[in-house]
Amino acid sequence: MTLSPPADDPYLWLEEVQGERALAWVRARNAQSEQLLAGTPEFEASRERILEVLDSREQIPYVARRGQWLYNLWQDAANPRGLWRRTTLAEYRKSAPAWETVLDVDALGRAEGRNWVWKGAACLGPSYRRCLVKLSLGGADAVVVREFDTVDKRFVDGGFMLPEAKTDVVWLDADTLLVGTDFGAGSLTDSGYPRQVRRLRRGQPLAEAALVFEGATSDVAVGAHVDRAPGFERTVIVQALDFYRNRVFLLRGDVPVEVPKPADAQLEFWRRHLLIALRSDWEVGGRHYRAGSLLIADAEDYLRTERRFELLFEPGPGRSYDGHATTRSAVLVQWLDNVASRVDILQPAAGGRGWQRQALAAPYPGTIAVASLHDPLLADDALAEHFLLNAADFLAPDSLRLGRVGGELLETLKSRPGFFDAAGMRVEQHFATSADGTRVPYFVLWPRDAQPDGDNPTLLHGYGGFEVAMQPHYSGVIGREWLTRGGVYVVANIRGGGEFGPAWHQAALQRHRQKSFDDFIAVAEDLIARRITRAPRLGIEGGSNGGLLVGAVMVQRPQLFGAVVCQVPLLDMRRYHKLLAGASWIAEYGNPDDADDWAAMQRWSPYHNVPAAARRRLPAVLFTTSTRDDRVHPGHARKMAARMEELGHAPLYWENTEGGHGGAADNAQRATMMALEFSFLWRMLRRP
Repeated sequence: MTLSPPADDPYLWLEEVQGERALAWVRARNAQSEQLLAGTPEFEASRERILEVLDSREQIPYVARRGQWLYNLWQDAANPRGLWRRTTLAEYRKSAPAWETVLDVDALGRAEGRNWVWKGAACLGPSYRRCLVKLSLGGADAVVVREFDTVDKRFVDGGFMLPEAKTDVVWLDADTLLVGTDFGAGSLTDSGYPRQVRRLRRGQPLAEAALVFEGATSDVAVGAHVDRAPGFERTVIVQALDFYRNRVFLLRGDVPVEVPKPADAQLEFWRRHLLIALRSDWEVGGRHYRAGSLLIADAEDYLRTERRFELLFEPGPGRSYDGHATTRSAVLVQWLDNVASRVDILQPAAGGRGWQRQALAAPYPGTIAVASLHDPLLADDALAEHFLLNAADFLAPDSLRLGRVGGELLETLKSRPGFFDAAGMRVEQHFATSADGTRVPYFVLWPRDAQPDGDNPTLLHGYGGFEVAMQPHYSGVIGREWLTRGGVYVVANIRGGGEFGPAWHQAALQRHRQKSFDDFIAVAEDLIARRITRAPRLGIEGGSNGGLLVGAVMVQRPQLFGAVVCQVPLLDMRRYHKLLAGASWIAEYGNPDDADDWAAMQRWSPYHNVPAAARRRLPAVLFTTSTRDDRVHPGHARKMAARMEELGHAPLYWENTEGGHGGAADNAQRATMMALEFSFLWRMLRRP
């Protein structure tokens, strides 16, 4: 059953992102919040400490390899929007590498009078001289694409240029692109992403680009990938049916030929192989493969309908697949062991039968991320078996190491400094019991000398969506502004996330969303039961889907919390699918136009469950968002704050005029936003 449009919403005018009335409302609330939270020497000191971390010249300059070069975008106080620069591996190994600036984003913005924010570049190998540079106005997801010459270090006269849109673009050859963008009426999905892939030739008007593939308006998006590795050339089209299901096509000339697979499986070609990551069980070739498994097959055999697989990873109790990287000969499988990372290296066994597995000797417990340095476009690649490994923990700063398949981790290339004194601090993992009996893990970071006296200022962080795992990570800002000032920091691993594979995520999908909120509530209650804190000292924070999380539990169990920081949130679940990219998340939350879905969602949609203050007081709350967020509409936070004011509550609200979904376009803006949040939390939660 389909519902009729919702009844009149008195705050629809706040959805007019650049409407003068809406912006006047924003300016008034920004001024109120800044007067309360920013007008103190303590705020300025906090902001400076945060900015010192963000702008530190000792941060690790993470790199992406393109041919002989390692590229990096560097931001600091002198370069707030960033230097796109490069160096060689030989230089990168030095403590002070010599960097060559390719593009100064700040200088470009000044010269053109635009507030450009870097969004990446797609470069044409193997020379990587020509790149399609993506620039955003103010940090939005929508980008302008311009062809750039990395040798001459300038934009190409008469080169490829695509106007502002949520664009997907790849090189087909030196004079041809495959483009998904806004081609005009009917070319976008309901989610605002491209539903067409077109072939654009050099010098050709965008409107004349030839149609290669077209999806449906109900799709999330369509996009293309071009594999130009010698001997393995392929052009792949992906049609995202929703956030978790897709169809994959190989272009045979101009004809897209579908590659059969389970709709919710992720498929990737790797040289002569094909990799499939499963999100549901699969019976194929006379065998049963479990959801969360990673399979590999010979690509040509598979395309000839021969379904013979090798099992590279199989989930088990406490262990789940967490991604992979590939060198020339090996698959590096990342997996979680009770929310801590491990890596296995898999290579074809001698004789070509089966795969041999080697556990990588990497730091444990903590979080590991592996990135290959192999360039498949180079016939003679000296780094074909090399990879970068980043390791971190809550109290151990990141370190970046160079590894090689068949060898040990070669060396530590870079280390992040310790931005706070962790001596005497400790990390614990506990389990709470949710409403349905599920055991939910969470991490507790204790400051020095803190005791379970039931009165510690405590900040509980959560996300619980889109199969994203909340893993241990090092934050100099949390360390400085929370732990060293006596606060306890907690990270909850609730359902909806990816900590224990697809089943952990799917348990809280759509009409089961309440389980994610129940898990978070259970963690909060467990913190109180363990005398780590008490309700007036317990703050919660979350952004995006995490903003929905904290908004929902705030209205459901307000007596549990003393303060709420709700960042770039979804909150109006009756209209979320009508706003910006919202329709792309129906597979996660459900369809509010379906009567049964809405019956479930209405019970927890924060905007529709705000109580009158005379009936039930809500905890102190600070909403933060961005005018330039073109993913989660700022109207969610605006309308929620207005609704709370109408019903007698006193929320604080702060909206950055730039920043996109991250809330800030550069480190200075980010430091201001974070300092406001910490000022609010300490104001509400500190001991008297």
